[in-house]
Amino acid sequence: MLKRSIKSITLHLKSQFHYLMGVKISFNKLRTIKDTLPEGSLLDIAKKLNVDIDTVRNYFGATNYKKECCVGLHYQQGPDGGIIELDDPTILNMALAILKSNK
Repeated sequence: MLKRSIKSITLHLKSQFHYLMGVKISFNKLRTIKDTLPEGSLLDIAKKLNVDIDTVRNYFGATNYKKECCVGLHYQQGPDGGIIELDDPTILNMALAILKSNK
C-alpha cells in the first residue's frame, strides 16, 4: 500500500511539475537533430528566443563559452555518445518543430 502511494505521489508531482524535469537524449541523437536542420535554423531559434547564437550552438554540443551563453546541459558517459540531460527542452522542441514543418 505504501509503495503504491509513493508511486502515485511521484507520478502526480511529475505531471504537475514536468517543466522542472530535464529531458534526456543521447549526444549522437542531439547532434543528428542539429545536423538535419535547414541552414539558418540555429540563428532563427536564437532570434526567436532573444539569445546569442552561441547559446543555441552550445545546446547542440558546441563548446564556445567565451561569452555568457551557457545552457543547462549535463553530460553522462554512456552509449551513443553519452546521455545529455537538458534542463530546458525549449530549443530542442523548436528544432523538432522546424524539422516537422520541413517534411
